[in-house]
Amino acid sequence: MKTELGLQQALFIGFCAALMIALKSMLRLKLGLSGHSMLLMSFFYLLCHLVVARPGAMLACGLLSGLLAMMLGVGKSGVLLLVKFGAPAAAMELMALILPAIKPGNRMAGLYLRLGMLAFAGALAWGLRDVVGTLLAGMALPAALLAGAMEFAGGFVFALVGAALIPPVIRRLKAHDLIASSEES
Repeated sequence: MKTELGLQQALFIGFCAALMIALKSMLRLKLGLSGHSMLLMSFFYLLCHLVVARPGAMLACGLLSGLLAMMLGVGKSGVLLLVKFGAPAAAMELMALILPAIKPGNRMAGLYLRLGMLAFAGALAWGLRDVVGTLLAGMALPAALLAGAMEFAGGFVFALVGAALIPPVIRRLKAHDLIASSEES
């Protein structure tokens, strides 16, 4: 696997980060559902992972998204936006480094399994981020764990939905020759 990042890959990562923050700031949906932010995050992080096919693509997209959100004032967390966007990306990146050891027989089933495991890692980091945040705010440990578990469950559902959208998008990008070759499994 190549490790250096070309101009085209860097521009794609920046495009994904900017589009994610633009969609997040334009939609501003108050759904009242835990973890709904994981839909856009998992979709764009996984899209970067498969299209760029370089280690660190998801982390770069996450950190760039956090920086853009900070600069544009999306959210009220300030510098903590880097943690909000970067923690799921870092967890997904670590899981992506472990996953090449797992080789399922069916290529398409392997792609969905890989995307599901990456979504799980991102949702786990999302829930842990919430546990740490609520503990720092002074909440009792059992209540913080319960709140983190609810964030994880909601985040995992939305991350799975975002991951399920990836294979059709990759097929469309390939059909229109917008990506030369990508690593799907």
